[in-house]
Amino acid sequence: MTMQVALFGAGRIGKIHAGNVVRQPDVALRCVIDVDAAAAQALAAQHGAHVATADAAFADKAIGAVVIGSSTDTHADLMERAARAGKAIFCEKPVDLDAGRARACADVVQRAGVVCMIGFQRRFDPTFAALKDRLVAGEIGDPEMLVVTSRDPGAPPVEYLKRSGGIFRDMLIHDFDVFRWILDDDAATVYATGSVLTDPAVGTVGDVDSTAVAIRTKKGRLALINTTRRAAYGYDQRFEVLGSKGMLQAGNHKPTEVTAATAASVSQDKPEHFFLERYRAAYAIEMAHFFDAVAHGKPVRTTIADGVAALELADAATTSWREKRIVEL
Repeated sequence: MTMQVALFGAGRIGKIHAGNVVRQPDVALRCVIDVDAAAAQALAAQHGAHVATADAAFADKAIGAVVIGSSTDTHADLMERAARAGKAIFCEKPVDLDAGRARACADVVQRAGVVCMIGFQRRFDPTFAALKDRLVAGEIGDPEMLVVTSRDPGAPPVEYLKRSGGIFRDMLIHDFDVFRWILDDDAATVYATGSVLTDPAVGTVGDVDSTAVAIRTKKGRLALINTTRRAAYGYDQRFEVLGSKGMLQAGNHKPTEVTAATAASVSQDKPEHFFLERYRAAYAIEMAHFFDAVAHGKPVRTTIADGVAALELADAATTSWREKRIVEL
């Protein structure tokens, strides 16, 4: 029997998810919901779906799952409505910008007993996942320190930053999830600092564009996360884990692996330009994982509890930066 899917959001990420939904066996995109009627119509037509309202989608008994890629301020409400309607849920991060609201949403979803997965696609990146597997296999012994580098090629518009929740909730939430996943540990203390180094306009909306975060885990491990909104050479996404018996590193992806050597220089391609290119495979793999879990009753790899935990870390980092102090969790 074919699983019918409602997609909320026809923007940049919605288009990616729509393409990956229709590639799944025994899955069909039934309808698209977006406040931009033209965008919804175009995406629906591209995949043989129709445009619907949220009310119609939740009332449609034929729809078994929803994929939520709409604006952040809609996530919690849509997840709660989907849970109450008995539909499986895939939702982009974050659950909400307010941790209390996110916890309330998680409670509704968990009581409903529906499958719910949060879109932390980095866990599904083949390189990152391979490092995790080798870490679990004991290749470098006990993990002791994690160093994460996360640099965007450029900042989003200031109008976006005004409603983003700040860099720790908007950008670093992925790095906080990677931290929890890779070390299989939780933070005991967080110290975060930040500066406006790439664009003075960022400071005018009460945000920063460059950060450094130090975390001490409950098991005494250490994690260091450095981020910036500007890396002139491309999208810089890598991390390394130091263990008692060695080190594992996960590097950047490049468009090709060609190396050019001349009398003048030895050169390679720059890293992929942005997250849409860098995580193309990860987005496809996470969607396949979601529908496999729904079809076969398997647990999902990124739960709503993971979404809440990452948001709580983002809140702690925001408090640490603003109050210039170590925050204990």
